[in-house]
Amino acid sequence: MDSAQDDVNAAIAGELQLMDPRVRASRERAGRLLDPEFVEVGGSGRRWTYETMLAELADHPGSSTDAPRYEPSAISGVSLAPGVVHLTFETMLGERRTRHSSIWRKTDEAAGWRMYYHHATRVPPGVD
Repeated sequence: MDSAQDDVNAAIAGELQLMDPRVRASRERAGRLLDPEFVEVGGSGRRWTYETMLAELADHPGSSTDAPRYEPSAISGVSLAPGVVHLTFETMLGERRTRHSSIWRKTDEAAGWRMYYHHATRVPPGVD
């Protein structure tokens, strides 16, 4: 396997970890996967930063092992440059379908891969 595919696989692994309710409920665990310069434009249109996301993530849907979990599909990625990966995928959370785009970047070896940017768009019912 080439290093570009290794990078994509590492970013996908990080993305899947961020969908795990145990990670989402832990500020420490989620904080290791988000870049300190992280920004998200959520499905609601709200802009999130590293601090605001970590402060509220545990209260978001998908963050409890007793509630619906994110079900990802069609995850694919491309290496944009050495140490930078763009992922696209869809999720279902209960009946809510969302399309996602995220950019992951590799930091130093100790920190590894971290999500730098994320965008989510809710898909209305009946849209292909």
